[in-house]
Amino acid sequence: MGRIIFDTAATLNGWIADEHDSLSWLFAVPGGEVPDPELLPSTAAVMVEGRTTYEWVLRESDILAHPEKWQEFHGARPTFVFTHQELPVPEGADIRFVSGSVEEALPAIRAAAGDDDIWVVGGGDLAGQFFDAGVLDELAVSIAPVTLTGGAPLFPRRVESDRLRLESVTAIGQFARLRYSVAATVRSS
Repeated sequence: MGRIIFDTAATLNGWIADEHDSLSWLFAVPGGEVPDPELLPSTAAVMVEGRTTYEWVLRESDILAHPEKWQEFHGARPTFVFTHQELPVPEGADIRFVSGSVEEALPAIRAAAGDDDIWVVGGGDLAGQFFDAGVLDELAVSIAPVTLTGGAPLFPRRVESDRLRLESVTAIGQFARLRYSVAATVRSS
């Protein structure tokens, strides 16, 4: 069984999107428009994202009019989108909409991934739901040299240091890459 990884970019002060759910701040950073392959989880067979992230990706790259752009980032990987709304699907994309909890959707997500990893792309609250369910294995953050005054927080949960173990710190271009393993919770009976 593969790992579940929340891998994202964030500002120095902990935002993953600005007040308008935009990542334009990220694309303005040298290396942000076309990320270094070292900044992406290459072992992920499945991607997971929330409605806001999905809609932003569709809008930002005009993917419905240019469906080939979907493949540039997502490739042929199945992408699970958590939403309660009916949303458009780019031609040729393997999109699977789910509306329940992480626990309810996890068997289908794991089945699609097989023995490979699952990449939770965004947002932070969705990644937090995987953490709350006790199934998040890794938190990887590429910190950009940008600060914002508000927006979507990186990980809107309180997580104590006993749950995170620093695995690596790497400088990749203008980004500081931090990888933490997430310790499993001990459930009492």
